[in-house]
Amino acid sequence: MGRTLEVGCGTGRNLVHLDAVGVDHNSNAIELARSRGCVAYSTWEFAAAPEAVVAGFDSLLFAHVFEHMQPGQATELVASYLRYLRPQGQVISICPQEAGFRSDPTHVAFVDHQRMSEILEPLGLTLTRRFSFPFPRPVGRRFPYNEFVAVATTGAPSRK
Repeated sequence: MGRTLEVGCGTGRNLVHLDAVGVDHNSNAIELARSRGCVAYSTWEFAAAPEAVVAGFDSLLFAHVFEHMQPGQATELVASYLRYLRPQGQVISICPQEAGFRSDPTHVAFVDHQRMSEILEPLGLTLTRRFSFPFPRPVGRRFPYNEFVAVATTGAPSRK
């Protein structure tokens, strides 16, 4: 993944394992992420942060974000951070499968691999990999921690 900007980092659960900077709209979550030793900013702080460098990140990570918004909003969110992605960089999106989606009342849109394509491809991103994690796709109907994962790149040939 290289240097990663995690948009929607929450309390830093992923940040602690990555060479990463986090951004989130929830200032309480940002404070908790910082208390864990993570570099994290609120959405309004990030643009002025020293880490907010155009083309400064190898990857953008959107983990458990898209299902909290309508697809058009998700596309706009990704678009607003693409300038921070280096050329040939990757956008990684992770969303819950059915059981996980049902487990949280704040989920508003079910985002499967098809919906991820609809969110990312209008931005000129090419889906290079899609998979179910940690178990095969049928498990996600009952196991709440099974996820859809998609990797898209800028300017890469398609390997759907």
